[in-house]
Amino acid sequence: MDDPNHDAPDRLTLTQLRQVAGPSPQPYRVHVQVDHRTEKQTSTGAPFLEIKLVDAGDSMVWRVFDNNPLFPEARALQRGSFVEITAQWVDAGKYGIEPRQARMRVLSDEEKHGLLAGDAELAARQQADYAGIESHVAALRDPRLRCLCSLFLEKHGERFRRTAAARENHHARRGGLVEHVAQMMRCAAAIAGVYPHLNADLLIAGVLFHDCGKLWENSYPENSFAMPHQLHGEMLGHITLGLELVNKLWRDMHDRPEAAEWAMLEPASEMVRLHMLHLIASHHGQYEFGSPVLPKTPEAVALHHVDNIDAKMEMLRRGYETSKELAPGIFERFRPWTVNVVAPLASVPGLPLPDDAALSAE
Repeated sequence: MDDPNHDAPDRLTLTQLRQVAGPSPQPYRVHVQVDHRTEKQTSTGAPFLEIKLVDAGDSMVWRVFDNNPLFPEARALQRGSFVEITAQWVDAGKYGIEPRQARMRVLSDEEKHGLLAGDAELAARQQADYAGIESHVAALRDPRLRCLCSLFLEKHGERFRRTAAARENHHARRGGLVEHVAQMMRCAAAIAGVYPHLNADLLIAGVLFHDCGKLWENSYPENSFAMPHQLHGEMLGHITLGLELVNKLWRDMHDRPEAAEWAMLEPASEMVRLHMLHLIASHHGQYEFGSPVLPKTPEAVALHHVDNIDAKMEMLRRGYETSKELAPGIFERFRPWTVNVVAPLASVPGLPLPDDAALSAE
């Protein structure tokens, strides 16, 4: 049997394709899954397709017009299909990156499994992030919060690993919630070091649970990058689901033998549970952003801002990768940003600390 990849162009991830695509056509191939296919009409009434293609770390929309030789094949694609697209890729015009002179074939089972495993760099980063989460949990001093977090990872760790932090805007990829939580934990730990009056254990545990309801709102199936809509997520939302999950884990936790040792701990277990629920309920920070209650404790205020900082930093990172450069260092605005963004100022490498700063750092 002939090797379908013999003499084929280099295969890139969608993220890599974004980084190299330019106004001059370049030959590459991508392995992707079809997230959804929508048929639309041009202003003249001609049909065209919008096909959302996804892989482990990114997504893009492929527009196929009726004069494209691939139009009949593309029209037959079903959600969840795994395909290879080989083309001359170009980033020009109002539609962004597009494949020209494209060829398409269905992936073999072996190729599907390789795609679902993700590219090595992303997989390694998410594995390191998950290990970091486990380390933060193991370091919690409050035995109730440590047990609660450990129970969550024990029961729902696999689902957690394949959940996105959002459907779009930030960390909108398989495993994105792990990346978001791990970075938030690092940020929260740093802030707790600066503000020692914060309950660091509560804040770190709150980071783990603030979006835990998204396991039933933004999770991916085991064998797909296509995120389904789920009834519980649609009808209740991740905040409500998170409150319900923590209450369920709390009850399960108190069935364990070691729970008897916590009866005399202060603050009392019921207060710990209540403060944890408040972190989940208030983490959006404002009523208009979906919070049923506003932050009313130092840990709730800190959690809201840590969440917002990490989401915004990820949006900027993606924006620099995907937005059109309008002028040197000025990038076209992107959703949900409301302004054009400017490239960050680079640090001066290799300069020593001033003497007084070096002394204070010791």
